[in-house]
Amino acid sequence: MRWFAIPKMAISLPLAVLAAAILISINEAGFRLSTQAATSIEEAQETRGSVNKLLQQMLDAETGQRGYLLTGDPKYLEPYDAASTDIHQTSDTLRRLYAPYPAELAEFGMLSHNVSRKLAEMDLSVRMRKQGNEEAWKFVLTTDVGMEQMNAIRSQINKLDQSSNLKMQAAQTQITRSLQLSRLGIALMALAGLLAFYMYLRQTQALLNSGRREQESLQRERDQLDKEVRERTATLAELATHLQQVREDERGHLARELHDELGALLTAAKLDVARIKSRLGVNTPEATERIQHLIETLNSGIALKRRIVEDLRPSSLSHLGLVASLEILAREFEDRSGLDITTDLEMVEIGGSAQLTIYRLVQESLTNMGKYAEAKHAEISLHSFDSYLTVEVKDDGKGFDSMKVGSASHGLAGMRHRVEAAGGRLTVASSPGQGTRIFAVLPKITQAS
Repeated sequence: MRWFAIPKMAISLPLAVLAAAILISINEAGFRLSTQAATSIEEAQETRGSVNKLLQQMLDAETGQRGYLLTGDPKYLEPYDAASTDIHQTSDTLRRLYAPYPAELAEFGMLSHNVSRKLAEMDLSVRMRKQGNEEAWKFVLTTDVGMEQMNAIRSQINKLDQSSNLKMQAAQTQITRSLQLSRLGIALMALAGLLAFYMYLRQTQALLNSGRREQESLQRERDQLDKEVRERTATLAELATHLQQVREDERGHLARELHDELGALLTAAKLDVARIKSRLGVNTPEATERIQHLIETLNSGIALKRRIVEDLRPSSLSHLGLVASLEILAREFEDRSGLDITTDLEMVEIGGSAQLTIYRLVQESLTNMGKYAEAKHAEISLHSFDSYLTVEVKDDGKGFDSMKVGSASHGLAGMRHRVEAAGGRLTVASSPGQGTRIFAVLPKITQAS
């Protein structure tokens, strides 16, 4: 029995050694192929990232240029100048990456030419805007030259992007082949004998155990990250609520200062002017006329102070209640804007913080309406139910695409945060040409205080 096992071991050992040598050779070949493919993928990813980065920088430069041309505000030149500088750096990086590939380098040369032309066109319009040459930069802005150049840049970037994708696909194919070669080596080693097969099974089991432990470790890390994200989200929400409260407190403080200090100064000045006017008599018509103009100016200042104070901290909320305050807000906005505003307001029993939330919601909605909506008629409604109340502000203006509203819309974001911080839900419904509807649902229990 032992004599039979010795030849068997003598055969299996060389077979195992031969299989191991074959496997090592195959693995080395696969490793080299995989390394080359991974390098190619990394280079293609870097190239594609740089190409997309160049396109984004061109868009940033164009956005800054157009913002400066349309507004004349120099702050738009900061992103324009930064993007212009980054474009040159990105172009140098791409030129280095495409240097070993003549075809892509030629295509990049055309792209670089179009980028230079586009930068020259933007620089010309900016310089003409700085020099006050209105007709020239407006003519450049209304021509299709910039759009044609950007379309050419996009087309060439797409070609270069496709070239990078082809390289990545070829590298992935190469990796697949190397993996298939490795599988063949494993199969050959399994055929070498019981010892090699046993070792292979042990290695596989060890890999499975390692993979399971890694999965468990990754799951723990994901759980920890989810917990941290939830905690940080809650912290940010608390911070935003705190900042809103601080803002309201500052508004209240400023309103009191304006009412007490500035109001007293304006009233005292008006009384002094009235005394001077009574002593001058009617013998100096010019002085009388100037004093009357001064009185009217002081009256305007007092009215402006009163309006600013009411905007900062509506005193009507504490004196007249929510419904009366909303009626006053609607009538004053109607007088200023010329809109026809209809109100349907029910009496509700809620606390001061809830009243301020609803008041600010309606106030911000009317402000946005006056700035952007171009509406002729608006409706404000407030309805009370058993456990909740609803607030609705809608208009018949030009509307907007609510799906394209981004993070830059601070007004809507502020309204949404106010309502959600109060435990409610805000819905914004709008489409081009169909007006806008702001609808909020707030719980009474949460709001009562």
